[in-house]
Amino acid sequence: MKAISFDAEKTISVIECDAPGSPGEGEVQVAIHRVGICGTDTSAWLGKFPFFQFPRIPGHELGGEVVELGAGVSNVAVGDRVSIEPYMNNPDSYSSRKGKPNCCNDMQVIGIHSNGGMCERINVPAEKLHVNNALAYDQLALVETLAIGCHAVNRANPKPDDTVLIIGAGPIGLTCVEFVRVRGCKIIMMDINEDRLKFCRDKMGIEHTVAVKPDGSHAAELESLTGGDFCEVVFDATGHPGSMASAVNFVAFGGTLVFVGVSNGEINIHHPTMHRREMTLMSSRNAMPEDFAEVMRLMESGQIVTDPWITHRSTMESLSGDFASFLDPEAQVLKAMVHITE
Repeated sequence: MKAISFDAEKTISVIECDAPGSPGEGEVQVAIHRVGICGTDTSAWLGKFPFFQFPRIPGHELGGEVVELGAGVSNVAVGDRVSIEPYMNNPDSYSSRKGKPNCCNDMQVIGIHSNGGMCERINVPAEKLHVNNALAYDQLALVETLAIGCHAVNRANPKPDDTVLIIGAGPIGLTCVEFVRVRGCKIIMMDINEDRLKFCRDKMGIEHTVAVKPDGSHAAELESLTGGDFCEVVFDATGHPGSMASAVNFVAFGGTLVFVGVSNGEINIHHPTMHRREMTLMSSRNAMPEDFAEVMRLMESGQIVTDPWITHRSTMESLSGDFASFLDPEAQVLKAMVHITE
């Protein structure tokens, strides 16, 4: 079968590889139709993502169709449309036993730790499939991305009419927007990139945006927008240590700060600011099975409209020529979708 391989840093090729055999007990074979490209994929292509080793088949945002069942599988049927949960946790790990499989110490994410779904077919455990035959393959490939934001918002649990600040108007920040909006919160988006903020206003319907200024005056602008109270909940989706450290200044007294983005470095937080406000600091990693279910329910009901999300498209044959452009800020890529089969 055909697959996309990240052969080495900044090197992509279409390869011929062995098709998976018949699925084993508890497994399902899925024909992949769509694969979303995210920041993890671009970072891996650049050789900057930990745990990713070349050569590897990428792809963890997957929409496909069930084509073969292994023994003992009863939760899906041949022909079902599915989104694949790519987090392969160890069910015997401490976190899995405590109901937190998303942060399993032995986590293996397909497309990162092992070969992923940017190929024609893949075998996966049946329990990692989420069925929805009413959604298009494009939508199913967006479920994993949106589940990240769903999980983060569920962690923070903002209340209706709370003022919520989302720092970072990239894909992960915008996934948080969708679920904050469903909860009836007031949304403020902050980013350093004016084009991204314009996209938020024009395409995502976000009324209030704040551009980060080199002189720090954006803090006063945010203070004015919130009547001096700042924000009950702040999500930082940048993964930038400086942004994450400064985010404590934007949290209301008694509020919550959630780190959704991931940094490889240390974060220096001014503890007196955090302590005086008695704020809650938490992180959010991956997503839970129930987050996948919630995303699909909101998509199907029309509460989450996915049309603005897919800004660019590619195919297996054209991806090697297209991929570098997805990193160009001027291209304004929100989500690139790769067509594997129709």
